[in-house]
Amino acid sequence: MSSSSDQGEPLERKAGNNSPEDLTGRALRLRIRQQELLAELGVLALQGTSFIGMLNHAAQMTAEGLGAEFCKVLEYIPAENRLLVRAGVGWDEGVIGHATVGADLASPAGYALQTGKPVISNHLEKEQRFRTPELLVEHGVRRAMNVILQGDGSPFGVLEVDSRSEGEFGEHDVAFLQGAANILGMAIEQQQYQRKLEAALDRHQILLKEVNHRVKNSLQVVSSMLHLQANAVGDPALSERLMEASTRISAVGRAYNRLAYNADYENIDLVAYLREVIDDVKSTVAPCEVQFDAPKELQFAADRAILLALIINELVLNAGKYAYPEGAQGAIWVRLVQEDKTTVLISVSDEGVGLPSDFNPATSKRLGTRLVNAMAEQLGAELTRLKPTHGTHYTLLVPLQAAPSN
Repeated sequence: MSSSSDQGEPLERKAGNNSPEDLTGRALRLRIRQQELLAELGVLALQGTSFIGMLNHAAQMTAEGLGAEFCKVLEYIPAENRLLVRAGVGWDEGVIGHATVGADLASPAGYALQTGKPVISNHLEKEQRFRTPELLVEHGVRRAMNVILQGDGSPFGVLEVDSRSEGEFGEHDVAFLQGAANILGMAIEQQQYQRKLEAALDRHQILLKEVNHRVKNSLQVVSSMLHLQANAVGDPALSERLMEASTRISAVGRAYNRLAYNADYENIDLVAYLREVIDDVKSTVAPCEVQFDAPKELQFAADRAILLALIINELVLNAGKYAYPEGAQGAIWVRLVQEDKTTVLISVSDEGVGLPSDFNPATSKRLGTRLVNAMAEQLGAELTRLKPTHGTHYTLLVPLQAAPSN
């Protein structure tokens, strides 16, 4: 292999020995947090988040996962052979949507785009392989990483993370950045594909079924990859987190699979749909018994039904895991009542050991709690945790219709 100063080599050599990184303490916590962020990003990609909103979410989560001050999503503009900053975090006003960098091989981002290989530049002030973009110089960036972002049939652009701090990005950091880029690329591809079909078929049911099939298949791949990695990682804590992420993504896949065969995509029978979702989760929480009490039928918007199903799935799984310790048998109740013509009340409760007295769902950093809060907010629903004498009791007051967007 040529030296790190040779033109075109994407990864810098690191000083010191080549022994594996000791994933203990802070490093292990960082890797676990990175896996949580990837799982959260995967779920957000399937919640109908707007295109720009998804790009900004990805930039924020990527910067957090790498402890960096800056991150940006660069879109390739073929007519100009340049990369436009479409979204990002940390940049001065006027950068996003306006600033560009070169897309040629002499540019770090351009090299990643043209070759598909990740680029690490840990010492930009000494960089000899590529020119340092003026945008990075102006913001005092010392080190950067770039990976390609795939799109529908051709590369969308580049995902780049930048930092002013000293230190070095390494192989684990590249793996996390590429993982975020893969999930974001899947979301970009899905959205680009959906826009093409919408323009051609005018929201025909064939379009929606095909989209759901593609989402389901993509989710199955992601879930299987996480499951395999959980079995091979060799660390119990990290393995448990990966299995939880795999379970959540599988739940989303099952939801889309059912909707793909529904005659009317816009509205479905919420009661029948939730009954199927709860039947799926029963084997996972055994020996606990899940009892579902609801009216015979209730029409509900299909896209909102997915979010509601994921919330119930998360709360029931959480009750099955923590309510009755040491494999004890117990009951979990899910009840649905139509309060009036505009709202429906859903409750998930158990008679187990209950949550810690100081637990606050609004400030909890648990990934499951954060996802439930985020999806409830997207539904415009009011999530409440009651404090019964025994067990845990959540209620969710959900509007039957989505609030009009501004």
